Amino acid sequence: MQEPILTENLPNKKKRNWKKISLLVVGILLIICVIAVVFVNGYINKSLPQVEGTIQVPGLQEEVIVTTDEHGTPHIRATNDQDLYMAQGYMQAQNRMFQMELSRRQASGTLSEVVGAAAVDQDKYFRTLGLRRAAEKSYDIYTDESKQVLQWFADGVNAYIHEAKESNSLPVEFTLLGSEPAEWTPIDSLTIGKFMAFDLGGHWERQAFNYYVMNEFDEEKAYELFPAYPENKPTIIYDEEVVDVAASFEKAVIPHAFNGSNNWVVSGEKTESGMPLLADDPHLGLATPSIWLQMHLQTDDLNVSGVIFAGVPGIILGHNDKVAWGVTNTGPDVQQLYLEKRNPDNPHEFLFDGEWVEAAIINEPIKVKDGETVDYHVVETRHGPIVSDFAEESGKNTVMSLRWTALDATTELEAILEINRASNWKEFEKGLEKFLVPAQNFVFASTDGTIAYKANGKIPIYENSEDALLPLPGWESEYVLDDYIPFDELPRVVNPEKGFIATANNKIVGEKYPYHISNVWAQPYRYERIAEVLESNDSLTAADMMAIQMDQTNLQAREFVPVFSDVLAGAHLSETESGALSLLEDWDYVDQVDAAQPLIFHHWMDEVEAILYDELPDGMMDLFNSRGQTTDELLRKAAAGDSSIWVDENGGIERVLHLSLQNTIEKLTESYGDDMHAWEWGDYHQVQFHHPLAAVHPVLAYFFNPQDPLPVGGSSVTPMAAAYDSETGEVDHGASWRFVIDMNDPLTGYHIVGPGQEGHFKSEWYDNQTDDWVEGEYHETKLDIEKGKILHLVP
Repeated sequence: MQEPILTENLPNKKKRNWKKISLLVVGILLIICVIAVVFVNGYINKSLPQVEGTIQVPGLQEEVIVTTDEHGTPHIRATNDQDLYMAQGYMQAQNRMFQMELSRRQASGTLSEVVGAAAVDQDKYFRTLGLRRAAEKSYDIYTDESKQVLQWFADGVNAYIHEAKESNSLPVEFTLLGSEPAEWTPIDSLTIGKFMAFDLGGHWERQAFNYYVMNEFDEEKAYELFPAYPENKPTIIYDEEVVDVAASFEKAVIPHAFNGSNNWVVSGEKTESGMPLLADDPHLGLATPSIWLQMHLQTDDLNVSGVIFAGVPGIILGHNDKVAWGVTNTGPDVQQLYLEKRNPDNPHEFLFDGEWVEAAIINEPIKVKDGETVDYHVVETRHGPIVSDFAEESGKNTVMSLRWTALDATTELEAILEINRASNWKEFEKGLEKFLVPAQNFVFASTDGTIAYKANGKIPIYENSEDALLPLPGWESEYVLDDYIPFDELPRVVNPEKGFIATANNKIVGEKYPYHISNVWAQPYRYERIAEVLESNDSLTAADMMAIQMDQTNLQAREFVPVFSDVLAGAHLSETESGALSLLEDWDYVDQVDAAQPLIFHHWMDEVEAILYDELPDGMMDLFNSRGQTTDELLRKAAAGDSSIWVDENGGIERVLHLSLQNTIEKLTESYGDDMHAWEWGDYHQVQFHHPLAAVHPVLAYFFNPQDPLPVGGSSVTPMAAAYDSETGEVDHGASWRFVIDMNDPLTGYHIVGPGQEGHFKSEWYDNQTDDWVEGEYHETKLDIEKGKILHLVP
């Protein structure tokens, strides 16, 4: 009899088979993952900048030696100018090609080609401004020698691009965007230069804001928000049609209001070494990579070190072996809005001196990735482009145009090339004649002991300073701005008796100066603190200069905390509110990272503004730049017993301060707990240098933003500049580069470039200066470098 077949073991057998199959599949997947990781890692590593060995660069005449020091700074030594600027272009591209690509696209209005429809409005805005058109006009007036430098630089960039394409080693960001860089041209470099002028502004936004409040509020109420109360109160040009400012500029790209800087220079009479000291720290956006690239350029007759914008040849800020220099933003009124009357029967004609005049129509088709090309055109009057219609044609007969000096043909690169070779103040100042936009406060020091200052640039002459407060009537020839302050009459100081010169975007001229510069200045606190320290010491050192750059003393708080305490002395404060006020009264007025007081004070000031300006729509607050000086003045007036409409309509100064303090305590308690003694400024005020692609996806953020946000001291009103987003506390603007030099040793400069030198996230110099930026740890860069990683660029 046949034995029955046993089936009870079959499921176990199947399980064992499936287990083997599963293990096999997992093993295969792991192998695939490892191979993928190795492949991706190898692919990414291919685009790392080469800093050792030999690279053939077509076009070079002779060998160029590039020594990269321990901090990632390339020192380029060439035997002739052609090889020097070719090598500079090549090395910049190796370090920052993706940044260079984004910069030229943003400034040119071509981001949509690689980003898609999300960038169309931004592209429209920059096409309307016409930075690239202005660069093309500028190129036409450059000397043949300067054009040659631009071409040599472009040749170096293109040598890298060709090599990277052939070897499939472009930075991974290009792969992520599915794009490749086109040939680099001299116009690209000049366009980036024009973008820097845009980033430093010129106050059209404040004119638009003033126009808005004049149309929305009574004159006296509107005037209180003006940056300077007008003596000859200008009357707005009322027309049958008023430009809707909020709608017109809703999608405009507004430069950060805090873009500015600190700089100062000290005579040898006040220094320990007996030679001048110079310090500079430009305040711009904080991002990865840094807006600045530190480099050293050397030939037999040139030896210059400092920083430059990626995509531009030369050194814009720094020193050579004889002189040093630094800049801050002068902030003059170089942008003027005009109201334009359009012909109802012809949208391209505008009224001027009683006649309809044809405007220029510039076709600017915008290519869009994965979309249809946008048929866009720019209308340009005699004053400049129509800017109030860029996002959407309003069809209205009253519009706004923009007159801006940066849209003229200018020659900044020629100035840079000349001042790089200057050996004294006379030669340096001569070079400044060609530096027209943006207008800058230059400070200067030399080994002959000279210290000097010049507010340099193309600054329009206003017959009345009040004219710069509002848009002007574009139909009247008397308001055309076609004269500029003569070069020899620009503000200038050489070897002053007090022994130092300092600027921090503060008001630079007194009432006796014959020309109008600006109605809008930074709050004076940074300058006052810098001057306070410099005046108190006659034996200053380079270390003292670094300490000032990292100084977190808040003179705004020193002024207003006692005022607020006096105003609230009779108010019925809660125990918590009284505790907060007592904390502030015991404060040393330093915005220290682990202190509670700066957290309370800065939130309190924000809440004051939220109450005072509650009637203003959110969109208008972006145009209300430099409003800090307005807020301060309103508070001063009200605390002194003078009438202030914006304060009085909110219940008076005591109510404004009490309510804003209540709101501050409530918000901080919700975020940081009941024990205010445990609150810390750094819990809120933190810095992270964001890469432009990090916001696309958390995975990209993991790689491109490898460091967590770091608590940091300082604020927008302290010499250690650290402006922040009031919603998040994220520090997004500040000292993008810090520089100090003692002219007793002109071969050595002290630098911080946050977050680092290179743009490749796997480089050792990608973010190695982040902690240095927070802590104030400077590195030395020498003109007579002796060691580093050696790269040979050969023909």
